[in-house]
Amino acid sequence: MTKLLLLVFGGLKLGKVLTTGGTMLLSIVVYAFVYGWKFALGFVILLLAHEAGHYVAARRRGLDVGLPTFIPFVGAWIELKETPLNAETEAYVGLGGPFVGTLASMACYFAAREQDSNLLLALAYAGCFLNLFNLIPLSPFDGGRITAVLSPRIWFAGVPVLVALFLWHPSPILILVALLALPQLAKAWRYDPQAPENVRYYGVTTETKVTYGAYYLGLLAFLSLMTYNLHDMLAAVRHAAH
Repeated sequence: MTKLLLLVFGGLKLGKVLTTGGTMLLSIVVYAFVYGWKFALGFVILLLAHEAGHYVAARRRGLDVGLPTFIPFVGAWIELKETPLNAETEAYVGLGGPFVGTLASMACYFAAREQDSNLLLALAYAGCFLNLFNLIPLSPFDGGRITAVLSPRIWFAGVPVLVALFLWHPSPILILVALLALPQLAKAWRYDPQAPENVRYYGVTTETKVTYGAYYLGLLAFLSLMTYNLHDMLAAVRHAAH
């Protein structure tokens, strides 16, 4: 009986690994048809780095978390199998993805400068833009998870950003995100900071709020600057090619 249980649980773990590997491979294949296999491989690795940041952060806080799942043109996510104990823990896990994702993007940038590689430069831009996009201060974005440590009402600041992005580049993904955000905005609208359950979850020290606020703004400013500069570099490359 024990051997049977070990076999079953071992199969479940193997199934999770196969799901992650299979969805990664599917994403690479789909992206390869549009962008070429080299960019597709690099981009999926950048997605993996981002999700690995969340995974490691969650495990460091003792949370039960699943391996990443990938869906082409949607992205990737990890499944938190238990709710964080407080807003600080949620912010810590939320920050892990953009932080590691930014490090991976910068690795592409420095490698691009070293090797004079336009491919790596494009990957650096894609990675920076991806992590900047995820810092929109609106749940379910990472930015929403990080800024919730200040107050869930900050999520309303993300609404005009999402609207502006849709007007600039209409996308069904943005519509999906908006639909996912609606229940969170309703929650923020009803938010009562004096309610006992909110005091327990969001009741963090001023020092914690200042610390995460500084992390968020610093990463936001850095990624904004890098995304802007990389966009200009790629535009110069295209101009030189013509």
